[in-house]
Amino acid sequence: MPKLAVFPKAYMDALCVNGTMKLEQWIDLAATLPIDGLELYSGLLDLKDSHAWGRYRRMIESSGLQMPMMCCSPDFTHPDDGFRADQVEKEKYWINMTAELGGQYCRVLSGQRRPEVSRQDGIRYAADCIRACIPYAKERGVTLIIENHYKDNYWTYPEFAQYADVFCDLVDAIDDPGFGVNYDPSNTLIAGEEPIELLLRVKDRVVTMHASDRYLKEGTWDDLRHEEMDVEGYAQRLCHGEIGKGLNDYDQIFAILQDVGFDGWISVEDGVEGFDQLQRSVEFLRRKLAAWKA
Repeated sequence: MPKLAVFPKAYMDALCVNGTMKLEQWIDLAATLPIDGLELYSGLLDLKDSHAWGRYRRMIESSGLQMPMMCCSPDFTHPDDGFRADQVEKEKYWINMTAELGGQYCRVLSGQRRPEVSRQDGIRYAADCIRACIPYAKERGVTLIIENHYKDNYWTYPEFAQYADVFCDLVDAIDDPGFGVNYDPSNTLIAGEEPIELLLRVKDRVVTMHASDRYLKEGTWDDLRHEEMDVEGYAQRLCHGEIGKGLNDYDQIFAILQDVGFDGWISVEDGVEGFDQLQRSVEFLRRKLAAWKA
C-alpha cells in the first residue's frame, strides 16, 4: 500500500527566501494531517546548517512521520563542464542531506532548457551527471528519482526534459536499479501532453509520485508557452488546483500503478490557496487509497 506525504508548496518563499516560516512550524502544521511523511526541499533555509539535519529528523519522527523524499533541482544541462561538475557535487551534498534526514529518495532533474543546448547534448550532459551520482547515493541507501518536471520555483527556463519524448529517452539511457521515476501527472498536462500516455511508457520505472492537479487561471496553454520562458519560476496564469477538481484522472492513474505493484510514496503538492485546500486534497487521496487493492 502506498504511503502519503505532503510537500510545502504553498510556503516555499516563506521557508526558502524570506524565512517568515520556520521548518519546525511546517512540521507541526503538517503533522495535523492524516499523512505518513513530509517531503522536503533542499533549499529550505533551516537546512543550510548540516549540523541541524539530525535535529529536524528527530522532530519529524517524534511527530509520527518520516522524511521519505528530498526534492532537489540540480541543473545538469549547462554547456560548461565546470558548471555541471559543481552541480554533481551539489547533488551529492543533497544526497547526504536526504540520508541524514532518514530519506530513501532524492530527486534529480535534467536541467534548464537553454536555447543554445541541443537535444542530443542535453540528454548526454544530464545522463552523465546522473550516472556520476548513482554510486554515491547507493552507498548511502538512497535511490535517485527523476521527475517529469515543469520548472523549479527559482529557475529561468523550463525543464530540459519537460516533454515526454526527451524525458523517456533520458530515462532509457540510465538502466540502473539505483535510479527511477517520480511521476507527476500535472506536469504532463502543462507540457500539453497526456498524463496516462506517459505513465504507460514509464510505469515499470515509477518508484514515487507527486500528486497535484492543474488548471489555467486565464488564457490558453499556448499563452503559457510564450510566457514561461520570460519569468523566474512558475508563470502567473498557472494554478495548482485542488486535487480531484482539475484535469487528472486519478482513478485511471491509480489503477495503472496498482497493476504494476507500485507501493512507493505519493507526495501531495497542493495548498497554494490555503491549508484547507491541502486538507481536502489529502482527504481525497486518502479515499482513493482506501480502495487500493490489498
